[in-house]
Amino acid sequence: MTGHLRLQGVVVPGGQQGVRLRADLDLGPLLGAISGPSGAGKTTLLLAAAGLVRPGAGRIELGSRALFDASRRLWVPPHQRQIALMFQAPTLFPHLNAWQNVAYGLAHEPRHRREELARSWLQRTRVGHVADRGATTLSGGEAQRVALARALAVNPRALLLDEPFSALDRALRRELGHMLRELVIELRIPALLVTHHEDDAEALAQVQFRMQAGAVTAP
Repeated sequence: MTGHLRLQGVVVPGGQQGVRLRADLDLGPLLGAISGPSGAGKTTLLLAAAGLVRPGAGRIELGSRALFDASRRLWVPPHQRQIALMFQAPTLFPHLNAWQNVAYGLAHEPRHRREELARSWLQRTRVGHVADRGATTLSGGEAQRVALARALAVNPRALLLDEPFSALDRALRRELGHMLRELVIELRIPALLVTHHEDDAEALAQVQFRMQAGAVTAP
């Protein structure tokens, strides 16, 4: 699965923290990182790409498909974009175990396949051993691996990550970051990681961007 995530002349007037977003970004099927100070507009950029914030101008494309085009009044709703979004909090369902959390988005699959696929993805994110454990018993690192498995199990065409590892210590951030990069390379999808840790961005990302006062620039 290949493609580019493109934001062309995207403008969001007054994003989450009142910052006007002005974004031009082209990310191929690899892991990119975007860093910058708090309030720079990084989260707003992800939300615009995912369809959770509607820009006032510009165009957003994923592969050959337009997701937003202000000139044509085109706007594809979030659930039709095939974009997975991860946040700092893993947001697992506390009443479900690990494999049931991963299987939650697989309702389109036959019942007998859901558990099989969920367990397979837990193995790929290196937490197969927690498959039957309740979500509330997982460590922070385990919970984020389960959340990553859940995001990838639905076969997204792009993956957006808003500081999913920032609450973890540096060694664990790096470990999960390297695993993420390996999976992105294997799946050949564009993935954009927002981080406050510029050293992590340099160590993990295949391409880097920086955001300052709502504007995206190359480093």
